[in-house]
Amino acid sequence: MMPPAERAQRIQTMFGRIARRYDLMNRLMTMGRDQAWRKLTAQALNPPSGGAVLDLATGTGDLAFAVRDAWPQARVTAMDFAYPMMQFGQVKQQARGDGKVWFAQGDALRLPFGDAVFDGVTNGFLLRNLVDLPGGLLEMKRVTKPGGRVACLEITRPQTPVFREFFGLYFYRLVPLLGGIIAGDLNAYTYLPNSLTKFPVAPDLKQMMLHAGYRDVQYRLLMLGTMALHVGVV
Repeated sequence: MMPPAERAQRIQTMFGRIARRYDLMNRLMTMGRDQAWRKLTAQALNPPSGGAVLDLATGTGDLAFAVRDAWPQARVTAMDFAYPMMQFGQVKQQARGDGKVWFAQGDALRLPFGDAVFDGVTNGFLLRNLVDLPGGLLEMKRVTKPGGRVACLEITRPQTPVFREFFGLYFYRLVPLLGGIIAGDLNAYTYLPNSLTKFPVAPDLKQMMLHAGYRDVQYRLLMLGTMALHVGVV
Protein backbone atom coordinates (compact mmCIF):
# COMPACT_ATOMS: atom_id res chain seq x y z
CA MET A 1 0.00 0.00 0.00
CA MET A 2 1.22 3.48 -0.89
CA PRO A 3 1.73 5.79 2.13
CA PRO A 4 -1.15 8.30 2.41
CA ALA A 5 1.10 11.33 1.93
CA GLU A 6 2.59 9.90 -1.26
CA ARG A 7 -0.83 8.89 -2.57
CA ALA A 8 -2.19 12.39 -1.91
CA GLN A 9 0.75 13.93 -3.75
CA ARG A 10 0.20 11.70 -6.76
CA ILE A 11 -3.50 12.53 -6.88
CA GLN A 12 -2.72 16.24 -6.67
CA THR A 13 -0.23 15.99 -9.54
CA MET A 14 -2.64 13.91 -11.61
CA PHE A 15 -5.46 16.45 -11.37
CA GLY A 16 -3.04 19.18 -12.34
CA ARG A 17 -2.14 17.21 -15.47
CA ILE A 18 -5.72 16.74 -16.63
CA ALA A 19 -6.97 20.24 -15.80
CA ARG A 20 -7.09 21.43 -19.41
CA ARG A 21 -9.48 18.66 -20.53
CA TYR A 22 -11.25 18.12 -17.21
CA ASP A 23 -14.51 19.88 -18.10
CA LEU A 24 -14.74 18.23 -21.51
CA MET A 25 -14.17 14.78 -20.02
CA ASN A 26 -16.81 15.43 -17.36
CA ARG A 27 -19.36 16.28 -20.04
CA LEU A 28 -18.49 13.19 -22.06
CA MET A 29 -18.39 10.76 -19.12
CA THR A 30 -21.72 11.95 -17.71
CA MET A 31 -23.45 12.46 -21.08
CA GLY A 32 -23.77 16.13 -20.24
CA ARG A 33 -25.60 15.60 -16.94
CA ASP A 34 -22.88 16.71 -14.52
CA GLN A 35 -23.96 20.35 -14.52
CA ALA A 36 -27.54 19.41 -13.60
CA TRP A 37 -26.19 17.34 -10.69
CA ARG A 38 -24.14 20.28 -9.47
CA LYS A 39 -27.26 22.44 -9.61
CA LEU A 40 -29.10 19.93 -7.40
CA THR A 41 -26.16 19.85 -4.99
CA ALA A 42 -26.15 23.64 -4.70
CA GLN A 43 -29.91 23.74 -4.18
CA ALA A 44 -29.59 21.27 -1.29
CA LEU A 45 -28.04 24.02 0.83
CA ASN A 46 -30.06 26.63 2.70
CA PRO A 47 -27.61 29.40 3.61
CA PRO A 48 -28.87 32.66 5.09
CA SER A 49 -28.71 35.79 2.97
CA GLY A 50 -25.06 36.78 2.73
CA GLY A 51 -24.00 33.46 4.23
CA ALA A 52 -20.63 31.84 3.66
CA VAL A 53 -20.35 28.60 1.67
CA LEU A 54 -17.26 26.45 1.12
CA ASP A 55 -16.95 24.37 -2.05
CA LEU A 56 -14.25 21.74 -1.63
CA ALA A 57 -12.41 20.07 -4.51
CA THR A 58 -13.83 22.88 -6.60
CA GLY A 59 -11.75 21.95 -9.63
CA THR A 60 -12.60 24.46 -12.36
CA GLY A 61 -15.30 26.01 -10.18
CA ASP A 62 -18.52 24.66 -11.69
CA LEU A 63 -20.11 23.71 -8.36
CA ALA A 64 -19.02 26.97 -6.72
CA PHE A 65 -20.70 28.90 -9.54
CA ALA A 66 -23.81 26.71 -9.20
CA VAL A 67 -23.98 27.75 -5.55
CA ARG A 68 -23.79 31.41 -6.56
CA ASP A 69 -26.54 30.89 -9.13
CA ALA A 70 -28.79 29.14 -6.59
CA TRP A 71 -28.00 31.55 -3.73
CA PRO A 72 -26.99 34.90 -5.29
CA GLN A 73 -26.28 36.51 -1.91
CA ALA A 74 -23.89 33.77 -0.80
CA ARG A 75 -20.18 34.40 -0.39
CA VAL A 76 -18.40 31.34 -1.79
CA THR A 77 -14.90 30.09 -1.07
CA ALA A 78 -13.79 27.66 -3.79
CA MET A 79 -10.93 25.46 -2.62
CA ASP A 80 -8.86 22.79 -4.34
CA PHE A 81 -5.42 21.35 -3.78
CA ALA A 82 -4.63 21.26 -7.54
CA TYR A 83 -3.74 24.84 -8.46
CA PRO A 84 -3.90 24.34 -12.27
CA MET A 85 -7.57 23.37 -11.92
CA MET A 86 -8.41 26.64 -10.19
CA GLN A 87 -6.59 28.66 -12.84
CA PHE A 88 -9.24 27.53 -15.33
CA GLY A 89 -11.92 28.34 -12.76
CA GLN A 90 -10.60 31.88 -12.42
CA VAL A 91 -10.89 32.34 -16.19
CA LYS A 92 -14.57 31.32 -15.91
CA GLN A 93 -15.02 33.70 -13.01
CA GLN A 94 -13.71 36.61 -15.07
CA ALA A 95 -16.10 35.73 -17.89
CA ARG A 96 -19.00 35.64 -15.40
CA GLY A 97 -17.98 38.90 -13.76
CA ASP A 98 -18.65 37.26 -10.41
CA GLY A 99 -16.72 38.86 -7.58
CA LYS A 100 -18.18 36.76 -4.77
CA VAL A 101 -16.23 33.56 -5.41
CA TRP A 102 -12.80 33.41 -3.78
CA PHE A 103 -10.40 30.71 -4.98
CA ALA A 104 -7.93 29.27 -2.49
CA GLN A 105 -5.56 26.32 -2.54
CA GLY A 106 -5.90 23.93 0.38
CA ASP A 107 -6.18 20.37 1.64
CA ALA A 108 -9.65 19.04 2.48
CA LEU A 109 -8.13 17.03 5.34
CA ARG A 110 -6.49 20.10 6.93
CA LEU A 111 -8.76 23.03 6.23
CA PRO A 112 -7.20 26.41 7.07
CA PHE A 113 -10.35 27.67 8.79
CA GLY A 114 -11.61 27.88 12.34
CA ASP A 115 -14.54 25.95 13.72
CA ALA A 116 -18.10 26.75 12.61
CA VAL A 117 -17.11 29.30 9.95
CA PHE A 118 -19.37 28.32 7.04
CA ASP A 119 -23.15 28.18 6.67
CA GLY A 120 -22.82 25.28 4.24
CA VAL A 121 -20.24 23.07 2.53
CA THR A 122 -20.43 21.40 -0.88
CA ASN A 123 -18.19 19.03 -2.76
CA GLY A 124 -18.40 17.21 -6.06
CA PHE A 125 -16.33 14.10 -6.79
CA LEU A 126 -14.09 14.70 -3.78
CA LEU A 127 -14.78 11.84 -1.42
CA ARG A 128 -13.31 8.99 -3.50
CA ASN A 129 -10.02 10.85 -3.65
CA LEU A 130 -9.57 11.42 0.08
CA VAL A 131 -6.83 9.32 1.63
CA ASP A 132 -8.81 9.53 4.90
CA LEU A 133 -12.55 9.57 4.22
CA PRO A 134 -13.70 9.59 7.89
CA GLY A 135 -11.25 12.40 8.59
CA GLY A 136 -12.55 14.38 5.64
CA LEU A 137 -16.15 14.04 6.83
CA LEU A 138 -15.15 15.24 10.29
CA GLU A 139 -13.21 18.19 8.90
CA MET A 140 -16.16 19.37 6.80
CA LYS A 141 -18.39 19.08 9.84
CA ARG A 142 -15.89 21.02 11.97
CA VAL A 143 -15.94 24.11 9.77
CA THR A 144 -19.74 24.15 9.35
CA LYS A 145 -21.99 26.12 11.69
CA PRO A 146 -24.60 24.25 13.73
CA GLY A 147 -27.67 23.78 11.55
CA GLY A 148 -25.65 24.16 8.34
CA ARG A 149 -25.77 21.54 5.62
CA VAL A 150 -23.01 19.55 3.97
CA ALA A 151 -23.86 18.30 0.45
CA CYS A 152 -21.68 15.65 -1.18
CA LEU A 153 -22.03 14.62 -4.84
CA GLU A 154 -20.20 11.43 -5.72
CA ILE A 155 -20.21 8.46 -8.08
CA THR A 156 -21.60 5.26 -6.57
CA ARG A 157 -21.81 1.67 -7.70
CA PRO A 158 -25.27 0.75 -9.04
CA GLN A 159 -26.91 -2.17 -7.25
CA THR A 160 -29.15 -3.51 -10.03
CA PRO A 161 -27.30 -6.66 -11.24
CA VAL A 162 -27.71 -6.23 -15.02
CA PHE A 163 -27.02 -2.50 -15.03
CA ARG A 164 -24.10 -3.00 -12.63
CA GLU A 165 -22.40 -5.14 -15.29
CA PHE A 166 -23.06 -2.56 -18.01
CA PHE A 167 -21.78 0.26 -15.79
CA GLY A 168 -18.63 -1.71 -14.98
CA LEU A 169 -17.90 -2.19 -18.67
CA TYR A 170 -18.44 1.50 -19.40
CA PHE A 171 -16.66 2.97 -16.38
CA TYR A 172 -13.69 0.61 -16.17
CA ARG A 173 -13.09 0.01 -19.89
CA LEU A 174 -14.50 2.84 -22.00
CA VAL A 175 -13.71 5.79 -19.71
CA PRO A 176 -9.94 5.08 -19.61
CA LEU A 177 -9.92 4.85 -23.41
CA LEU A 178 -11.71 8.19 -23.69
CA GLY A 179 -9.28 9.69 -21.20
CA GLY A 180 -6.35 8.47 -23.23
CA ILE A 181 -7.74 9.87 -26.46
CA ILE A 182 -9.34 13.13 -25.28
CA ALA A 183 -7.17 14.10 -22.31
CA GLY A 184 -4.03 12.28 -23.38
CA ASP A 185 -3.75 10.64 -19.96
CA LEU A 186 -4.71 6.99 -19.85
CA ASN A 187 -3.24 6.54 -16.36
CA ALA A 188 -5.36 9.30 -14.83
CA TYR A 189 -8.58 7.96 -16.30
CA THR A 190 -7.67 4.45 -15.22
CA TYR A 191 -7.17 5.68 -11.65
CA LEU A 192 -10.50 7.54 -11.54
CA PRO A 193 -12.70 4.46 -12.15
CA ASN A 194 -10.52 2.31 -9.89
CA SER A 195 -10.99 4.82 -7.06
CA LEU A 196 -14.62 3.70 -6.93
CA THR A 197 -13.84 0.02 -6.37
CA LYS A 198 -13.44 0.20 -2.59
CA PHE A 199 -15.52 3.32 -2.06
CA PRO A 200 -18.61 2.83 0.16
CA VAL A 201 -21.93 2.39 -1.62
CA ALA A 202 -24.56 5.05 -0.90
CA PRO A 203 -26.21 3.42 2.17
CA ASP A 204 -22.79 2.79 3.75
CA LEU A 205 -21.68 6.37 3.12
CA LYS A 206 -24.84 7.55 4.85
CA GLN A 207 -23.90 5.46 7.89
CA MET A 208 -20.39 6.92 7.86
CA MET A 209 -21.83 10.43 7.92
CA LEU A 210 -24.12 9.54 10.81
CA HIS A 211 -21.18 8.01 12.66
CA ALA A 212 -19.25 11.26 12.12
CA GLY A 213 -22.03 13.14 13.90
CA TYR A 214 -24.15 14.47 11.05
CA ARG A 215 -27.91 14.61 11.58
CA ASP A 216 -30.83 13.94 9.24
CA VAL A 217 -28.57 12.40 6.60
CA GLN A 218 -30.43 11.72 3.36
CA TYR A 219 -29.24 10.64 -0.05
CA ARG A 220 -30.70 10.71 -3.52
CA LEU A 221 -29.65 8.38 -6.32
CA LEU A 222 -29.25 9.85 -9.80
CA MET A 223 -28.45 8.59 -13.30
CA LEU A 224 -29.87 5.07 -12.83
CA GLY A 225 -28.15 4.70 -9.47
CA THR A 226 -24.65 5.61 -10.61
CA MET A 227 -24.54 8.96 -8.78
CA ALA A 228 -25.48 9.83 -5.22
CA LEU A 229 -26.14 13.16 -3.55
CA HIS A 230 -25.77 12.91 0.24
CA VAL A 231 -26.88 15.77 2.47
CA GLY A 232 -26.29 15.95 6.20
CA VAL A 233 -27.05 18.59 8.82
CA VAL A 234 -24.41 19.63 11.34
